[in-house]
Amino acid sequence: LQLVESGGGLVQPGGSLRLSCAASGFTLDYYAIGWFRQAPGKEREAVSCISSTGGSAQYSDSVKGRFTISRDNAEKTVNLQMNSLKPEDTGVYYCVVVAPNGWRTIQAMCVMSDSSSWGQGTQVTVSS
Repeated sequence: LQLVESGGGLVQPGGSLRLSCAASGFTLDYYAIGWFRQAPGKEREAVSCISSTGGSAQYSDSVKGRFTISRDNAEKTVNLQMNSLKPEDTGVYYCVVVAPNGWRTIQAMCVMSDSSSWGQGTQVTVSS
C-alpha cells in the first residue's frame, strides 16, 4: 500500500505548513494512517496517527497542541496541519498505513502495517 506525500517546504520558525497524503491505487477511506518524520542523523519517529473513521487520533508529545491530523473525505487525503513550527520539526515527513493495536497511546496507534511501505516523503525545513 503506497502513499504519496506532498506539501513540504522551507518555512521560518513560527510559520505553518499543511502536508497531504494521498493513496496510489487503493482507497484511503478504510485505513488508519500515520505521519512519521526523520530528522538528519536521527531515527524515524511517529508524529501523529488517525483512525479510518477519523474518530481517534494521537500525537507525539513534541507536536501536541501545534499539529492537527485530519481526513478529507472529499479529497481522499489525510492532512497534517503544522503550526508554530520549530527548527526541531525539520525532517522528511512520511505517511503510511498503520495497523493500530490500541487507541490510547501513539505507540499503540502508530504501528506500521505489514502491507505498507515507505514512500519518498516530503521535506520540511524550518529555518530563519
